[in-house]
Amino acid sequence: MEDKQAISIEHLTVAYDARPVLWNITTGFKEGRLTAIIGPNGAGKSTLIKSVLNFLQPITGTVAFSIQDEQNVPYKKVKNSVAYVPQNTSVDWDFPATVLDVVLMGRYGHLGWLKRPRKKDKDLAKQMLLKVGLPTFASRQISQLSGGQRQRVFLARALAQEADIYIMDEPLSGVDMKTERIIMKLLKKLVEQGKTVIVVHHDLQTVEDYFDDVVFINREVIAQGPVEEAFTKENIDETYHQDRNLGEGED
Repeated sequence: MEDKQAISIEHLTVAYDARPVLWNITTGFKEGRLTAIIGPNGAGKSTLIKSVLNFLQPITGTVAFSIQDEQNVPYKKVKNSVAYVPQNTSVDWDFPATVLDVVLMGRYGHLGWLKRPRKKDKDLAKQMLLKVGLPTFASRQISQLSGGQRQRVFLARALAQEADIYIMDEPLSGVDMKTERIIMKLLKKLVEQGKTVIVVHHDLQTVEDYFDDVVFINREVIAQGPVEEAFTKENIDETYHQDRNLGEGED
């Protein structure tokens, strides 16, 4: 039986100022798999996930989600079941919030904007901080944390959402080895629970150890599939060493 697609992308083209950044992307992410999106700087990896999350409007193409009883529906119908961890560098870390405040943001989809977090929400947020190894950091300001600690806080926020799909933009970038091990252990645990995890990733040396599937992106889909089949020298060379000058792009 063919694996179920949690996210299906068909003929997606995205442009900035009329210059294509992604061109005719057709791909999918399988349910219950840990998938890496890889490609060189400027290849459109972040643009792809921002389009999936409806942050950017494509010129053409569709993105459809299949989560539980919802089949082939747009993001807005399932957004509370999709957790997003942005790039560390895209966050305003001077915003006056404690670590617990940030993790509790993961509960807003369950509460609605007019409701205050309940004791059980705060207890759950503290449990997620324990999972990421920061149980004593709840009252600390996020501006006081190291880069790796901040990344773990945002992972805790995503875990608190209790989502079905987790989409992460370079969660291992700039973190220490301890944090990398913690993050990957948690991501693998999510997959064991049947969750779908999609990661923009930059370190080719760890792809085979960390991921089930891989999607090679350089403005277009170069290759995709299970790591043991698709992660080849030929696909790496074509993705990283071929000029695909469709215009200036975002990573």
